[in-house]
Amino acid sequence: MAKEPKTLDILFHEHKIVATLPKMNEAAQSKQLKDAFIKHLAETKVHVERLEEVFKIIGKKPEQKTCEAMMGIVKEGSEIMEEYAGTPALDAGLLAAAQAVEHYEMSRYGTLRTWALELGMKDAAKLLQTTLDEEQATDIALTSIATKVVNQNAEKAA
Repeated sequence: MAKEPKTLDILFHEHKIVATLPKMNEAAQSKQLKDAFIKHLAETKVHVERLEEVFKIIGKKPEQKTCEAMMGIVKEGSEIMEEYAGTPALDAGLLAAAQAVEHYEMSRYGTLRTWALELGMKDAAKLLQTTLDEEQATDIALTSIATKVVNQNAEKAA
């Protein structure tokens, strides 16, 4: 007999990111990186609202479940903030941690969108695709900040 499917843990991811982005913003030194964190914080709050709508569509009550993978990524980001505080490498490390979160989220949102499509839940799939598109755009923006500003600043100081 198959087990009952687990509740989606993506809601936990988004709430954890909402709590973590202000800390990353405070630690960041580059104005461009700070701006990116502030922008993504606003987007992430909308992602939470969208996820709550997806849960309504699928007829499930949203629950937050701890995700060990996300906890590991967040812990790594905290360690970077502590170990590299005040150094030129801090922003590069923060950016790498932020992209690890984005890549994990893109994987999750892509999978959920595909499952929603396969189950005929077109409205849920559309909401998930919108968030996936925003996560991908954030990843591209972070890559641009890395290559144009943050990595160059870290290299100059090395």
